[in-house]
Amino acid sequence: MAEVQSFYDADTGTITHVVWDRDSGAAAVIDPVLGFDPASGKTDTGSADRVVAFLAAKNLKLAYILETHVHADHLTASQYLRDQLGGKIAISRRIGEVQGAFAGVFGVVVAEVRDEADFDILLKDGDELKLGEATIRILATPGHTPACLTYVIGEAAFVGDTIFMPDVGTARCDFPGGDAALLYRSIQKLLALPGETVLYMCHDYGAEGAREVAWQSSIAEQKEQNIHIGGDTSLEDYVAMRTSRDLTLTEPRLLRPSVQVNMRAGNFPSGGLKD
Repeated sequence: MAEVQSFYDADTGTITHVVWDRDSGAAAVIDPVLGFDPASGKTDTGSADRVVAFLAAKNLKLAYILETHVHADHLTASQYLRDQLGGKIAISRRIGEVQGAFAGVFGVVVAEVRDEADFDILLKDGDELKLGEATIRILATPGHTPACLTYVIGEAAFVGDTIFMPDVGTARCDFPGGDAALLYRSIQKLLALPGETVLYMCHDYGAEGAREVAWQSSIAEQKEQNIHIGGDTSLEDYVAMRTSRDLTLTEPRLLRPSVQVNMRAGNFPSGGLKD
């Protein structure tokens, strides 16, 4: 039986999840955070160290570091965790498409990114990973980026930025490679899961101060209450809404350093970060 413990990083609004098999002690960390100050270029491992301490206290063995996608709002601590505890870094096999889409943005070539070489495991829809006696099932849920994955473990699904708490809605689709129609279809795939499935979010900001930060919802709640996709929202209406809304959004504060590091599995580019 798998259990979950979540850690909220207030600076980036990111939630890192630790999932472990109770019988074997095998654990996976989903979307770990490396602190970063863009003014000084300094990193800090405070958020990741909380996860390391938890794993040690529970006597858990890290098997996987799972990325739901190439994040644009925080740097991943995947390399740090692997250096500290071992484990294999996994991401969608479509990571190369994200690397290619952003390579021109930062004036680098895909060869410098080393293609997928920084990642240990490349996953596709329908793949499975064993976590002790538990099984991690992979759902490809592209749209926010081409390389978005959802990890389904028992009655829990870790959805990355595909969908948010019902009062927040769904992910933006205006980054290179984003596609609102594809995101709509990915969300329909999620909504086909059993209604009691618990969804674990990657981000929440407390609806901009209107409530406490939260990161758990259910398929049933999303179907009924999600402000972007709930009810009988059609593909056409969703794409129109998403396209219009994305035009009003600003660039995430850490987008440029995040993408450059995250598409390298947490490694900084050899020539330094580009603006």
